[in-house]
Order: sequence, then structure tokens, then C-alpha cells
Amino acid sequence: MSDLLVIGEALVDVVSTGAGREAHPGGSPLNVAVGLARLGASVTLATCIGTDEFGRILSGHLARSGVVVTQGSVDPSIRTSSATASIRSDGSAQYDFDITWDISAPRISSFRGLHTGSIGALLAPGGDIVAACFESAGPEILRSFDPNIRPSVLGPREQVLPSVERIARASTVVKLSDEDAEWLHPGLNAAEVTAHYARLGAALVVVTQGGAGSVLRLGAATAFVPAQTTKVADTIGAGDSYMAGLLFFLTTTVGSGTLLGGAMTLPDAVQAAAFAAACAAVTVSRPGADLPRLDEVAPASSIRFESENP
Repeated sequence: MSDLLVIGEALVDVVSTGAGREAHPGGSPLNVAVGLARLGASVTLATCIGTDEFGRILSGHLARSGVVVTQGSVDPSIRTSSATASIRSDGSAQYDFDITWDISAPRISSFRGLHTGSIGALLAPGGDIVAACFESAGPEILRSFDPNIRPSVLGPREQVLPSVERIARASTVVKLSDEDAEWLHPGLNAAEVTAHYARLGAALVVVTQGGAGSVLRLGAATAFVPAQTTKVADTIGAGDSYMAGLLFFLTTTVGSGTLLGGAMTLPDAVQAAAFAAACAAVTVSRPGADLPRLDEVAPASSIRFESENP
């Protein structure tokens, strides 16, 4: 039986390159599930894919990565979702989505960790089911959330923010990119955003800032963790790799019960974020959402950090 359940979209990224168009497995929740499995976690994905060509690409990728899918995640009657990615000059990606999202509520009581994010967490009608799963999860289940906002799919901020905060209120861990934070909370800096989500109830909040590192908050304490220096091929999957690394470290090295029980220390949190940063560094060093295996990741203890008072 899997320890961790990820709920959310799986889709095919169609990437335009100098050689033409290439199809790659994608979707933030799928990437997180694959990243966790490659690091060594036991993972199940609750999603919605078809049996068409794109669906077969995704099913094969998940199987090769060791990710189990829930019953009903593969439906021959649906068309598998896709996203066309255009790579900007700085290596970042811009997406055009073709997606619908609906899902039956998975059973969550047998899992010790639950993760969601991006379109699958917020797009109706499936987003409402995901939020209800988080709200019904018992206190012994670690719940993590990465909004990974896609405005072109989800709509204006005033419609999206209440859905984000609904899931955040039921989450143990919230991770946002600086782009998410700026879009959701214009005018707030990273530390202020972490404080906001801590007030909503998250035990650990992280705002990632790409090559500028990340800011985290555990209770009233904050810390800065620098990014690991590397040559960037592109940034596809970087945030998902960070999320997978963070969740893996929290549920293995630290232990989910430590965080849920309030016994986690700031050095524990910093080590988790440092490991996550090392995972992201591997991913950005190679094309596409190619998340690392455990033996490819630098030890978290090799990465500097600076702590500060709130």
C-alpha cells in the first residue's frame, strides 16, 4: 500500500523546440508524484487520463516511475489533457492549456500524506472534490499544497484566491513560488506571504524565489535557504521537483508525525528546504521535467542557510 497520495492533473506537455514539437509527460501533480517515487517514496496518483495516444504516454511514464494510479483514474471515454509550452529566452516556460478536470473522491484514510496543487486543486468541478478531501482528512495525515497558479485556466485573482485559501486552511505545508505569491497577494513580500499562510493554519510555509533561494516559516521562526548554483537548461518542473523533495524529506528524514505533532525544529525545516533546493537544481540542469533520483541529489547538509527572527 502506498504511503502518499497525490491528487491532481496529469497531462502531456507539447514543447516547441528548434527540431519541432515534442510530447512529454507533465502536469504539476504528476511531476510531484513521479519525483517522490524516484526519490524512493511509495506513491499513488488520483488523476484523470484517457487511453488515447497522450494517455498511453502518461500511463507508461507513471508505470516506469513506480507510481500507482487509483481506480478510475484512467477513463477510455475522455480525451487526455495537454499543455503547449513555449520556452522563453531565460529558460522559463509559458503554457497554453487544453484541459478539463473532473474526478471521483479517492479514499484517503489509508495514506499518511496527501498532496495537491495547480489546476487539479482549483479548477471546477474537480477542485471542489480535492478541497473536500483535504477538509475531511484526519489530523494524522500530513497535507501539502502548492497552488502553482495558472491564470489562463483558472480565471481572475478574486475568483481564485478564496479557493486557494480554502485548501490552505486545511493544509499542513504550503509551498508557493514568488510568481504565485505576487499574483495572489500583490504588495506583500515573501516573509509577509509566509506569515499570512501561517495565520491560516499551515505549520510550514515556503516561498521559492528561483535562483534567489527560498524563504520559509515554521511557527514564528523564519529562515532563508539559498538556491544551489547550476547551469540552467530550462525551468520546466523546477517547482514540482522542489515540492517533491520537500515532501519526501519531511515524510522520511524528519517524519510526518514530527511536523504534525509540533515537534519539528527550524533546523529540520531548513534541511528539508535545502534538500528540496538540491532536487530543483538537478531538474533545471537538464531539459524538461526530468526529476532526479535520490543518488543524483546533493546532501542537504552541504547547502548553506541563514536564519532570522520574524
